[in-house]
Amino acid sequence: MYARFPRSVAVAVAAAGALPLTWAPTASAEPSEPTSSAAPVETPAPDTGSVEITTRDTAGDALPGAAFLLLDSAGQEAGRGQSDAQGMVTFPALAPGIYRLKQTASGSPLHEVAADQDVIVIPSTTTRLTITDPFKAATILLQAKDDKTGKLLPGATVNIGTGTSTLLTLTTGAKGTATGELPVSSRKAQFWVKEAKAPAGYGLHQPTKMFTASPGAPVTVTVTHTKRATGPKPDPSDKPTHKPTPPPSSPDKPSSGTGATTPSAFASHTPDADSSSVAAATDEESTPKAPTGSLAHTGAGATPWITGGAAVLIAAGGTALAVARRRVADKSAADATES
Repeated sequence: MYARFPRSVAVAVAAAGALPLTWAPTASAEPSEPTSSAAPVETPAPDTGSVEITTRDTAGDALPGAAFLLLDSAGQEAGRGQSDAQGMVTFPALAPGIYRLKQTASGSPLHEVAADQDVIVIPSTTTRLTITDPFKAATILLQAKDDKTGKLLPGATVNIGTGTSTLLTLTTGAKGTATGELPVSSRKAQFWVKEAKAPAGYGLHQPTKMFTASPGAPVTVTVTHTKRATGPKPDPSDKPTHKPTPPPSSPDKPSSGTGATTPSAFASHTPDADSSSVAAATDEESTPKAPTGSLAHTGAGATPWITGGAAVLIAAGGTALAVARRRVADKSAADATES
């Protein structure tokens, strides 16, 4: 006769013989109830980008130690850094968007910082930028001087430039000086000076003056001037006009002296005239007649000829008179002998 053990006892015995065992509840025919809440599904983060900056100057040299600040669209700092020996700095793991890049230092006493600019960050992309820092301007002191006394002169206007470009124009003030800032594109550059307007009373500074300037350094430029002559210079093309020498007397006035005596006064006497005629002729000859006219003047050169002609005529008249008197005397002697 077999003893019956309950089913539950057999299970317990078996469990005691094979340790360890875990208790497993019996399967239930009832359907399981759904959970009250489902676990949230996480959205994957978008891909990030980066910004790589290379810093150079206008001569093409790398600028280490240049400092930069990156701001997001809300104006919050997104990163900052300095360029390395090659002039490079990188801002990694940036969310896509538009950023504002600011340079806070150039890392060099010879350079200025670059202007701010916007940077666009694209997912999974490195945005590369080249920043060029300009050289600092040179400070120019212009002086205009008198080349003899060294006195400073106001009112001189000069142009300063390089190549074919004019970079700066300065005019000296009341103290004879002027200052300005000259853009420089290298660590040492050459410039020319040409004067456009000279001070009052002075000539232009003719030769083109050259000088050297460095970034951020002061330099003095002096232009000298020669004083102009007080009177205007004669024009070589203007020749003096020769004025004829005026005649010694007016053509309307008769000439004085014996030059106006006419030869007809002596030609009218005959050798056989009687004594009364001879006396009358003598009285007539001794008293000069008033001139009936005047000779035409031909200039100062005619005076010697007139004087010489008058002398000849006087000599001829005197000779004729002497001959006539002698003949009269001879005739009187002959008449006396006959009587």
